[in-house]
Amino acid sequence: MRLFLLSVALLLVILAELLPAEQMIAVVMSASSITDAPSREELARIYQRQKLLWADNTRIVPVNLPADHPLRRSFSRLVLGALPEELDAYWNAQYFHGIAPPYVLTSEEAVLLFVATTPGAIGYVSAAAIKGQVHVLLYLPFPPAEKQP
Repeated sequence: MRLFLLSVALLLVILAELLPAEQMIAVVMSASSITDAPSREELARIYQRQKLLWADNTRIVPVNLPADHPLRRSFSRLVLGALPEELDAYWNAQYFHGIAPPYVLTSEEAVLLFVATTPGAIGYVSAAAIKGQVHVLLYLPFPPAEKQP
């Protein structure tokens, strides 16, 4: 299992160098809050609000783009295995346990600013949008396009 995980990590590093930035999603956090890159499973737990603290006990503050944003739809399919609207029942159930979904910000620029200035925040933007104020934890290739009927 460890060898498999190392192989996947190596593959993602290689893909990040081979694919143009327009074809990559960058998972980011503040440059001052560097932590180990989460696995895709851990990232799903963060965005489902099942993992609430970083290793140093800082509260994790995940942020999303709007549900109809193409990058959010790609991220949700890739990490959570479902489109945002398919997660409505999950969030309705979580609400009754006092668990709110991640904050929603209006643009990639807003995500970058929020993540750069909020301790423990994590977000995602297109790799082409990256600026120096954030640290890239992980690059994810865009999932294959949905088949049109």
